[in-house]
Amino acid sequence: MRYDIISDTHGHLSKALLDALEGADMIIHAGDCCSLQDYLCLQQIARVVMCLGNNDAYVDYSPAVKRMVRIFSSNLRWEVCHYQERLDLATCDVAICGHTHRPFVRREPNGVLLMNPGSPTYPRTSMGPTMGRIVAADDGTIQSAQILQLADEDEGRPGFARFFSRR
Repeated sequence: MRYDIISDTHGHLSKALLDALEGADMIIHAGDCCSLQDYLCLQQIARVVMCLGNNDAYVDYSPAVKRMVRIFSSNLRWEVCHYQERLDLATCDVAICGHTHRPFVRREPNGVLLMNPGSPTYPRTSMGPTMGRIVAADDGTIQSAQILQLADEDEGRPGFARFFSRR
């Protein structure tokens, strides 16, 4: 099963992001979607599991969208929270966070796969726009976990995205 992991879209789903999400079995959004229309758009692509970010307080997405979301899929216990420090790494196999706009994927000492997909909208690293992708078998085996760089649609143009992406 292919899980596409995103966070911090902040009311903008780029064409590059939407193209990359095609074919996903599930989209996991780690908060700061900031748009009911974007949430509904993502649901047209695949099942969406999403937590609330610090900028989502004013949007009423669904009762299933909470500050912390836990699911069981591909025989794995998933935990999704906008803030890494609020994840309980003792109770899950895969932990997803956002907020920093800085991507990483790593194995914790206890074996938990921890991922922050960065941001496709306002990246804060020289990698530019990013998302994550995890492929898992039904038996709970994680076959791959990676950060994907997306086409930078704002390349060469000044603005908020350029300011954060080069810091």
